[in-house]
Amino acid sequence: MAPLLLFAPAIAHAMGLSDVRQEIGWACGLMALLTAVLAPAAGLVVAQVEDRRDARRRFLIMAVVSSVPILFFLFFGVLFPECPNGSHC
Repeated sequence: MAPLLLFAPAIAHAMGLSDVRQEIGWACGLMALLTAVLAPAAGLVVAQVEDRRDARRRFLIMAVVSSVPILFFLFFGVLFPECPNGSHC
């Protein structure tokens, strides 16, 4: 679900609905990040409470895989643009 939410504003813009991208683009991005974090965290808590090692391992892998796009977004979307052009920070 998270990838669909993440790409929904871009798909709306490609279809000629640029107003949709401007109005709800931030909400779709926030919901995509929330669902990418919430699902593995909830599954990991339930697997820990139920003491299910196989499920815990799967949700831990899911959390690692979900964290890669989030870290990519944070680095290139937030941290990297703060460096001025020509600067090596």
